[in-house]
Amino acid sequence: MNDWPEGRSGDNRDQYGRGSASAQPESARVMRQVRRDQGAPGQDPYGRQGPSAPPYGNGVPQQPSYVDGQGHGGGYDSGYNTGQVYGAPGGGGGYGGPGEPGGGGRGPRPAPNWRKRIKWTAIVVITGLIVTTVATYFWADSKLNREVDLSKVIDRPEQGDGTNYLIVGSDSRAGLSSEQKKQLHTGSAAGKRTDSMMILHTGSNGDTLISLPRDSDVEIPTFVGSESGKTYKGTGRHVKLNAAYAEDGPELLVRTVEFNTGLKIDHYVEIGFAGFANIVDAVGGVEIDIPKGGMKDTKSGADFTAGKQTLNGDQALAFVRTRYALAGSDLDRTKNQQKFLNALANQVATPSTILNPFKLYPTMGAGLDSLIVDKDMGLYDLGKMFWAMKGVNGGDGTSMNMPISGSTGGNLLWDKAKVKTLVDELKNDEKVTVSGN
Repeated sequence: MNDWPEGRSGDNRDQYGRGSASAQPESARVMRQVRRDQGAPGQDPYGRQGPSAPPYGNGVPQQPSYVDGQGHGGGYDSGYNTGQVYGAPGGGGGYGGPGEPGGGGRGPRPAPNWRKRIKWTAIVVITGLIVTTVATYFWADSKLNREVDLSKVIDRPEQGDGTNYLIVGSDSRAGLSSEQKKQLHTGSAAGKRTDSMMILHTGSNGDTLISLPRDSDVEIPTFVGSESGKTYKGTGRHVKLNAAYAEDGPELLVRTVEFNTGLKIDHYVEIGFAGFANIVDAVGGVEIDIPKGGMKDTKSGADFTAGKQTLNGDQALAFVRTRYALAGSDLDRTKNQQKFLNALANQVATPSTILNPFKLYPTMGAGLDSLIVDKDMGLYDLGKMFWAMKGVNGGDGTSMNMPISGSTGGNLLWDKAKVKTLVDELKNDEKVTVSGN
Protein backbone atom coordinates (compact mmCIF):
# COMPACT_ATOMS: atom_id res chain seq x y z
CA MET A 1 0.00 0.00 0.00
CA ASN A 2 1.30 3.38 -0.95
CA ASP A 3 1.61 5.69 2.11
CA TRP A 4 2.41 8.78 0.08
CA PRO A 5 -0.19 11.42 -0.50
CA GLU A 6 -2.51 10.91 -3.39
CA GLY A 7 -1.04 11.82 -6.68
CA ARG A 8 2.53 11.19 -5.55
CA SER A 9 4.63 8.11 -6.16
CA GLY A 10 6.35 6.25 -3.46
CA ASP A 11 9.73 7.18 -4.89
CA ASN A 12 11.88 9.21 -2.65
CA ARG A 13 11.92 12.74 -3.98
CA ASP A 14 13.48 15.92 -2.72
CA GLN A 15 11.56 19.13 -2.10
CA TYR A 16 11.67 19.96 -5.76
CA GLY A 17 10.17 16.61 -6.85
CA ARG A 18 13.52 15.09 -7.68
CA GLY A 19 14.62 11.70 -6.52
CA SER A 20 16.30 11.28 -3.17
CA ALA A 21 18.82 8.78 -2.03
CA SER A 22 16.97 8.25 1.21
CA ALA A 23 14.19 5.74 1.38
CA GLN A 24 12.63 7.35 4.40
CA PRO A 25 10.10 10.16 4.28
CA GLU A 26 11.63 13.61 4.67
CA SER A 27 11.62 14.95 8.15
CA ALA A 28 10.61 18.47 9.07
CA ARG A 29 11.86 20.81 6.46
CA VAL A 30 14.61 23.14 7.63
CA MET A 31 14.93 26.64 6.24
CA ARG A 32 18.45 27.48 5.32
CA GLN A 33 20.03 30.66 6.62
CA VAL A 34 20.20 33.12 3.81
CA ARG A 35 22.20 36.30 3.52
CA ARG A 36 20.16 39.41 3.15
CA ASP A 37 21.68 40.16 -0.19
CA GLN A 38 21.31 36.62 -1.44
CA GLY A 39 17.81 35.23 -1.02
CA ALA A 40 16.84 31.64 -1.27
CA PRO A 41 15.30 30.44 -4.49
CA GLY A 42 11.95 32.08 -4.99
CA GLN A 43 12.78 34.87 -2.47
CA ASP A 44 14.06 38.41 -2.88
CA PRO A 45 17.30 39.55 -1.23
CA TYR A 46 15.34 40.43 1.94
CA GLY A 47 13.96 36.96 2.41
CA ARG A 48 10.50 37.76 1.17
CA GLN A 49 8.64 35.13 -0.91
CA GLY A 50 8.48 35.82 -4.59
CA PRO A 51 5.94 34.52 -7.05
CA SER A 52 5.06 30.87 -6.61
CA ALA A 53 7.28 28.60 -8.59
CA PRO A 54 5.58 26.35 -11.08
CA PRO A 55 4.88 22.91 -9.68
CA TYR A 56 7.40 20.22 -10.32
CA GLY A 57 5.69 17.01 -10.96
CA ASN A 58 2.18 15.94 -10.49
CA GLY A 59 0.66 16.31 -7.08
CA VAL A 60 3.12 18.84 -5.66
CA PRO A 61 1.01 21.00 -3.37
CA GLN A 62 0.59 24.56 -4.46
CA GLN A 63 2.59 26.83 -2.14
CA PRO A 64 0.48 29.42 -0.29
CA SER A 65 0.32 32.83 -1.85
CA TYR A 66 1.93 35.67 0.15
CA VAL A 67 0.21 38.48 -1.59
CA ASP A 68 -3.20 37.96 0.00
CA GLY A 69 -2.29 39.40 3.40
CA GLN A 70 -1.55 36.00 4.98
CA GLY A 71 2.13 35.82 4.20
CA HIS A 72 5.09 38.03 4.63
CA GLY A 73 4.76 40.24 1.64
CA GLY A 74 5.34 39.38 -1.96
CA GLY A 75 5.74 40.65 -5.41
CA TYR A 76 8.65 40.79 -7.73
CA ASP A 77 11.67 42.66 -6.48
CA SER A 78 13.34 44.47 -9.32
CA GLY A 79 16.21 45.37 -7.10
CA TYR A 80 15.29 49.08 -7.20
CA ASN A 81 15.17 50.59 -3.70
CA THR A 82 12.17 52.90 -3.36
CA GLY A 83 13.19 54.04 0.11
CA GLN A 84 10.32 52.20 1.77
CA VAL A 85 11.61 49.87 4.40
CA TYR A 86 8.47 48.65 6.10
CA GLY A 87 6.09 47.92 3.33
CA ALA A 88 5.01 48.68 -0.15
CA PRO A 89 2.83 51.68 -0.96
CA GLY A 90 -0.81 50.88 -0.72
CA GLY A 91 -0.29 47.68 1.20
CA GLY A 92 -2.92 46.99 3.82
CA GLY A 93 -1.59 48.02 7.22
CA GLY A 94 1.63 49.20 5.62
CA TYR A 95 3.77 52.09 6.78
CA GLY A 96 3.96 54.27 3.73
CA GLY A 97 5.16 57.85 3.90
CA PRO A 98 2.95 60.84 4.72
CA GLY A 99 0.17 61.34 2.28
CA GLU A 100 0.61 57.95 0.62
CA PRO A 101 -2.42 55.70 0.34
CA GLY A 102 -2.45 53.18 3.13
CA GLY A 103 0.48 54.90 4.84
CA GLY A 104 0.39 55.04 8.61
CA GLY A 105 2.13 58.46 8.83
CA ARG A 106 0.43 61.87 9.24
CA GLY A 107 -1.26 63.31 6.21
CA PRO A 108 -1.18 66.99 5.16
CA ARG A 109 -2.04 69.43 8.01
CA PRO A 110 -5.71 70.45 7.78
CA ALA A 111 -6.52 74.05 6.90
CA PRO A 112 -7.06 76.27 10.01
CA ASN A 113 -10.65 76.81 11.09
CA TRP A 114 -10.71 80.61 10.90
CA ARG A 115 -14.34 80.87 11.99
CA LYS A 116 -13.53 79.04 15.22
CA ARG A 117 -10.38 81.10 15.79
CA ILE A 118 -12.23 84.37 15.28
CA LYS A 119 -14.99 83.21 17.61
CA TRP A 120 -12.61 82.40 20.46
CA THR A 121 -10.58 85.56 19.89
CA ALA A 122 -13.78 87.61 20.16
CA ILE A 123 -14.76 85.77 23.35
CA VAL A 124 -11.35 86.46 24.92
CA VAL A 125 -11.42 90.16 23.94
CA ILE A 126 -14.99 90.69 25.17
CA THR A 127 -14.26 88.89 28.43
CA GLY A 128 -11.17 91.04 28.92
CA LEU A 129 -13.15 94.22 28.30
CA ILE A 130 -15.86 93.18 30.76
CA VAL A 131 -13.33 92.33 33.47
CA THR A 132 -11.45 95.61 32.88
CA THR A 133 -14.67 97.64 32.94
CA VAL A 134 -15.91 96.04 36.17
CA ALA A 135 -12.51 96.45 37.83
CA THR A 136 -12.31 100.09 36.72
CA TYR A 137 -15.81 100.77 38.05
CA PHE A 138 -15.03 99.45 41.51
CA TRP A 139 -11.66 101.20 41.54
CA ALA A 140 -13.23 104.54 40.63
CA ASP A 141 -16.17 104.09 42.99
CA SER A 142 -13.79 103.46 45.89
CA LYS A 143 -12.11 106.82 45.27
CA LEU A 144 -15.23 108.91 45.86
CA ASN A 145 -15.11 110.91 49.09
CA ARG A 146 -18.68 110.57 50.38
CA GLU A 147 -18.50 113.12 53.18
CA VAL A 148 -21.72 115.13 52.86
CA ASP A 149 -24.79 113.84 54.72
CA LEU A 150 -27.92 115.34 53.18
CA SER A 151 -30.07 113.56 55.76
CA LYS A 152 -29.04 116.35 58.18
CA VAL A 153 -30.85 118.90 56.01
CA ILE A 154 -34.29 119.69 57.47
CA ASP A 155 -37.61 120.95 56.06
CA ARG A 156 -36.81 119.96 52.51
CA PRO A 157 -39.01 120.80 49.48
CA GLU A 158 -41.06 118.13 47.72
CA GLN A 159 -39.32 115.99 45.16
CA GLY A 160 -39.88 117.09 41.58
CA ASP A 161 -39.21 115.36 38.27
CA GLY A 162 -35.68 114.92 37.05
CA THR A 163 -32.46 115.16 39.10
CA ASN A 164 -30.86 118.27 40.60
CA TYR A 165 -27.14 118.52 41.40
CA LEU A 166 -25.53 121.33 43.41
CA ILE A 167 -22.00 121.71 42.02
CA VAL A 168 -19.56 123.72 44.11
CA GLY A 169 -16.05 124.95 43.45
CA SER A 170 -14.43 125.74 46.79
CA ASP A 171 -11.30 127.69 47.59
CA SER A 172 -10.05 124.89 49.83
CA ARG A 173 -6.28 124.95 50.19
CA ALA A 174 -6.18 121.38 51.50
CA GLY A 175 -3.18 119.49 50.13
CA LEU A 176 -1.41 122.64 48.89
CA SER A 177 2.12 123.45 50.03
CA SER A 178 3.20 127.01 50.82
CA GLU A 179 4.93 127.17 47.44
CA GLN A 180 1.79 125.99 45.64
CA LYS A 181 -0.38 128.51 47.47
CA LYS A 182 1.97 131.24 46.33
CA GLN A 183 2.09 129.89 42.79
CA LEU A 184 -1.71 129.60 42.55
CA HIS A 185 -2.35 132.98 44.24
CA THR A 186 -4.75 131.32 46.68
CA GLY A 187 -3.55 133.01 49.85
CA SER A 188 -3.48 131.16 53.14
CA ALA A 189 -6.91 131.89 54.57
CA ALA A 190 -8.12 129.30 57.06
CA GLY A 191 -11.16 127.17 56.27
CA LYS A 192 -12.78 127.26 52.86
CA ARG A 193 -15.33 129.26 50.92
CA THR A 194 -17.15 128.80 47.66
CA ASP A 195 -15.86 130.52 44.55
CA SER A 196 -18.58 129.09 42.30
CA MET A 197 -21.98 127.39 42.70
CA MET A 198 -24.20 125.88 40.04
CA ILE A 199 -27.45 123.92 39.88
CA LEU A 200 -27.53 121.28 37.15
CA HIS A 201 -30.97 119.88 36.33
CA THR A 202 -31.13 116.72 34.21
CA GLY A 203 -34.43 115.55 32.78
CA SER A 204 -36.35 114.36 29.75
CA ASN A 205 -36.92 117.85 28.32
CA GLY A 206 -33.33 118.96 28.14
CA ASP A 207 -30.70 119.69 30.78
CA THR A 208 -30.23 123.08 32.40
CA LEU A 209 -27.15 124.55 34.09
CA ILE A 210 -27.80 127.58 36.32
CA SER A 211 -24.95 129.56 37.86
CA LEU A 212 -25.59 131.03 41.31
CA PRO A 213 -23.44 134.14 41.84
CA ARG A 214 -21.51 133.93 45.11
CA ASP A 215 -22.73 137.47 45.96
CA SER A 216 -26.41 136.46 45.69
CA ASP A 217 -28.53 137.89 48.51
CA VAL A 218 -30.11 134.98 50.45
CA GLU A 219 -31.79 134.38 53.82
CA ILE A 220 -30.29 131.92 56.28
CA PRO A 221 -33.17 129.67 57.47
CA THR A 222 -33.50 127.50 60.56
CA PHE A 223 -31.01 124.66 60.32
CA VAL A 224 -29.37 121.85 62.28
CA GLY A 225 -25.64 122.16 62.78
CA SER A 226 -23.73 119.52 60.79
CA GLU A 227 -21.24 118.93 63.62
CA SER A 228 -23.03 120.04 66.79
CA GLY A 229 -26.46 118.65 65.96
CA LYS A 230 -28.02 121.76 67.52
CA THR A 231 -30.93 123.57 65.93
CA TYR A 232 -30.25 127.17 65.00
CA LYS A 233 -33.40 129.21 64.54
CA GLY A 234 -33.70 131.45 61.55
CA THR A 235 -33.83 135.17 62.30
CA GLY A 236 -34.41 136.52 58.79
CA ARG A 237 -30.71 137.28 58.49
CA HIS A 238 -29.55 138.01 54.93
CA VAL A 239 -26.04 137.24 53.74
CA LYS A 240 -24.17 136.52 50.53
CA LEU A 241 -24.70 132.97 49.37
CA ASN A 242 -21.08 131.93 49.88
CA ALA A 243 -21.34 132.93 53.57
CA ALA A 244 -23.73 130.03 54.20
CA TYR A 245 -21.03 127.59 53.16
CA ALA A 246 -18.41 129.35 55.28
CA GLU A 247 -20.75 129.23 58.32
CA ASP A 248 -21.57 125.51 58.44
CA GLY A 249 -20.37 123.80 55.29
CA PRO A 250 -22.18 121.89 52.55
CA GLU A 251 -25.27 120.92 54.58
CA LEU A 252 -26.15 124.53 55.40
CA LEU A 253 -25.43 125.59 51.81
CA VAL A 254 -27.89 122.97 50.52
CA ARG A 255 -30.46 124.02 53.13
CA THR A 256 -30.07 127.69 52.14
CA VAL A 257 -30.38 127.01 48.38
CA GLU A 258 -33.47 124.86 48.89
CA PHE A 259 -35.09 127.42 51.21
CA ASN A 260 -34.53 130.35 48.85
CA THR A 261 -35.47 128.53 45.63
CA GLY A 262 -37.98 125.84 46.67
CA LEU A 263 -36.05 123.31 44.55
CA LYS A 264 -34.91 120.05 46.16
CA ILE A 265 -31.23 119.17 45.69
CA ASP A 266 -30.65 115.46 45.05
CA HIS A 267 -26.86 115.33 44.95
CA TYR A 268 -23.91 117.46 46.05
CA VAL A 269 -20.51 117.65 44.30
CA GLU A 270 -17.54 119.79 45.38
CA ILE A 271 -14.02 120.25 44.05
CA GLY A 272 -11.16 122.29 45.51
CA PHE A 273 -8.36 124.35 43.99
CA ALA A 274 -5.78 121.56 43.87
CA GLY A 275 -8.17 119.02 42.37
CA PHE A 276 -9.28 121.41 39.64
CA ALA A 277 -5.69 122.19 38.61
CA ASN A 278 -4.73 118.49 38.67
CA ILE A 279 -7.58 117.50 36.34
CA VAL A 280 -6.57 120.13 33.80
CA ASP A 281 -2.94 118.98 33.89
CA ALA A 282 -3.97 115.33 33.61
CA VAL A 283 -5.68 115.94 30.25
CA GLY A 284 -2.73 117.91 28.96
CA GLY A 285 -4.25 121.38 29.30
CA VAL A 286 -7.42 122.96 27.96
CA GLU A 287 -7.73 125.30 24.99
CA ILE A 288 -9.68 128.49 25.69
CA ASP A 289 -10.34 131.63 23.66
CA ILE A 290 -9.45 134.76 25.65
CA PRO A 291 -11.61 137.72 24.56
CA LYS A 292 -10.25 140.85 22.95
CA GLY A 293 -8.21 142.97 25.30
CA GLY A 294 -6.85 140.00 27.21
CA MET A 295 -7.20 139.42 30.95
CA LYS A 296 -5.01 140.57 33.82
CA ASP A 297 -5.81 140.21 37.52
CA THR A 298 -3.10 140.35 40.17
CA LYS A 299 -5.34 138.77 42.83
CA SER A 300 -6.10 135.61 40.84
CA GLY A 301 -2.80 135.57 38.97
CA ALA A 302 -4.45 135.84 35.55
CA ASP A 303 -2.26 137.34 32.83
CA PHE A 304 -3.51 136.36 29.39
CA THR A 305 -3.29 137.92 25.96
CA ALA A 306 -6.26 137.76 23.60
CA GLY A 307 -6.78 134.74 21.37
CA LYS A 308 -6.82 130.95 21.56
CA GLN A 309 -4.33 129.36 23.90
CA THR A 310 -3.89 126.19 25.96
CA LEU A 311 -4.06 126.74 29.71
CA ASN A 312 -2.35 124.45 32.19
CA GLY A 313 -3.77 123.75 35.64
CA ASP A 314 -2.41 126.89 37.33
CA GLN A 315 -3.54 129.15 34.49
CA ALA A 316 -6.98 127.53 34.34
CA LEU A 317 -7.51 128.15 38.04
CA ALA A 318 -6.56 131.80 37.61
CA PHE A 319 -8.99 132.09 34.66
CA VAL A 320 -12.07 130.75 36.50
CA ARG A 321 -11.32 132.79 39.66
CA THR A 322 -10.84 136.15 37.95
CA ARG A 323 -13.53 138.75 38.59
CA TYR A 324 -11.82 142.08 39.31
CA ALA A 325 -10.63 142.34 35.71
CA LEU A 326 -14.16 141.82 34.37
CA ALA A 327 -16.75 144.54 33.80
CA GLY A 328 -19.59 142.43 35.19
CA SER A 329 -17.52 141.18 38.15
CA ASP A 330 -19.12 138.04 39.61
CA LEU A 331 -21.73 137.70 36.85
CA ASP A 332 -19.05 137.68 34.16
CA ARG A 333 -16.98 135.27 36.21
CA THR A 334 -19.81 132.73 36.27
CA LYS A 335 -19.99 132.97 32.48
CA ASN A 336 -16.25 132.28 32.21
CA GLN A 337 -16.63 129.32 34.55
CA GLN A 338 -19.31 127.81 32.35
CA LYS A 339 -17.19 128.51 29.28
CA PHE A 340 -14.20 126.75 30.78
CA LEU A 341 -16.23 123.75 31.98
CA ASN A 342 -17.46 123.33 28.41
CA ALA A 343 -13.89 123.27 27.08
CA LEU A 344 -12.74 120.91 29.85
CA ALA A 345 -15.62 118.47 29.31
CA ASN A 346 -14.95 118.38 25.56
CA GLN A 347 -11.26 117.75 26.17
CA VAL A 348 -11.91 114.89 28.61
CA ALA A 349 -14.47 113.27 26.28
CA THR A 350 -12.15 113.11 23.26
CA PRO A 351 -10.98 109.68 21.98
CA SER A 352 -7.37 110.69 22.71
CA THR A 353 -8.27 110.73 26.42
CA ILE A 354 -10.92 108.00 26.72
CA LEU A 355 -9.06 105.44 24.59
CA ASN A 356 -5.67 106.17 26.11
CA PRO A 357 -5.31 104.46 29.51
CA PHE A 358 -2.19 106.54 30.23
CA LYS A 359 -4.42 109.63 30.09
CA LEU A 360 -7.77 108.26 31.20
CA TYR A 361 -6.71 106.76 34.52
CA PRO A 362 -4.62 109.76 35.68
CA THR A 363 -7.54 112.04 34.74
CA MET A 364 -10.05 109.89 36.61
CA GLY A 365 -7.70 109.56 39.55
CA ALA A 366 -7.05 113.31 39.76
CA GLY A 367 -10.76 114.12 39.52
CA LEU A 368 -12.13 111.46 41.84
CA ASP A 369 -9.48 111.96 44.51
CA SER A 370 -10.35 115.64 44.80
CA LEU A 371 -14.16 115.35 44.70
CA ILE A 372 -16.36 115.54 47.77
CA VAL A 373 -19.85 114.15 47.24
CA ASP A 374 -22.93 113.21 49.23
CA LYS A 375 -23.28 109.78 50.80
CA ASP A 376 -25.87 108.65 48.24
CA MET A 377 -23.83 109.64 45.20
CA GLY A 378 -22.84 106.71 42.99
CA LEU A 379 -20.42 106.54 40.10
CA TYR A 380 -23.36 106.26 37.70
CA ASP A 381 -24.84 109.51 39.08
CA LEU A 382 -21.49 111.24 38.70
CA GLY A 383 -21.11 110.04 35.12
CA LYS A 384 -24.64 111.19 34.31
CA MET A 385 -23.83 114.63 35.73
CA PHE A 386 -20.62 114.90 33.71
CA TRP A 387 -22.26 114.00 30.38
CA ALA A 388 -25.14 116.37 31.09
CA MET A 389 -22.69 119.22 31.70
CA LYS A 390 -20.88 118.38 28.50
CA GLY A 391 -24.15 118.39 26.58
CA VAL A 392 -25.37 121.65 28.08
CA ASN A 393 -22.14 123.49 27.42
CA GLY A 394 -22.03 121.97 23.94
CA GLY A 395 -25.38 123.51 23.01
CA ASP A 396 -27.69 120.56 23.76
CA GLY A 397 -29.30 122.25 26.77
CA THR A 398 -29.74 125.58 28.52
CA SER A 399 -26.92 127.44 30.26
CA MET A 400 -27.76 130.58 32.23
CA ASN A 401 -27.25 132.72 35.33
CA MET A 402 -29.87 133.01 38.03
CA PRO A 403 -32.15 135.91 36.98
CA ILE A 404 -31.08 139.12 38.76
CA SER A 405 -33.27 142.17 39.37
CA GLY A 406 -30.72 144.49 41.00
CA SER A 407 -28.40 144.78 44.00
CA THR A 408 -28.36 146.11 47.52
CA GLY A 409 -25.32 146.74 49.67
CA GLY A 410 -23.16 144.75 47.28
CA ASN A 411 -25.55 141.77 47.30
CA LEU A 412 -27.22 140.68 44.07
CA LEU A 413 -31.01 140.42 44.29
CA TRP A 414 -32.79 137.61 42.46
CA ASP A 415 -35.77 138.34 40.27
CA LYS A 416 -38.42 136.59 42.39
CA ALA A 417 -41.04 136.24 39.62
CA LYS A 418 -38.56 134.75 37.13
CA VAL A 419 -37.04 132.51 39.76
CA LYS A 420 -40.48 131.11 40.64
CA THR A 421 -41.25 130.38 36.98
CA LEU A 422 -37.84 128.79 36.50
CA VAL A 423 -38.21 126.56 39.55
CA ASP A 424 -41.73 125.47 38.56
CA GLU A 425 -40.49 124.48 35.10
CA LEU A 426 -37.60 122.51 36.59
CA LYS A 427 -39.84 120.75 39.11
CA ASN A 428 -42.20 119.66 36.34
CA ASP A 429 -39.26 118.79 34.07
CA GLU A 430 -40.49 121.21 31.43
CA LYS A 431 -38.50 123.12 28.86
CA VAL A 432 -37.05 126.24 30.46
CA THR A 433 -38.40 129.49 29.03
CA VAL A 434 -36.80 131.89 31.51
CA SER A 435 -33.57 133.66 30.59
CA GLY A 436 -30.91 134.77 33.03
CA ASN A 437 -28.43 137.61 33.10
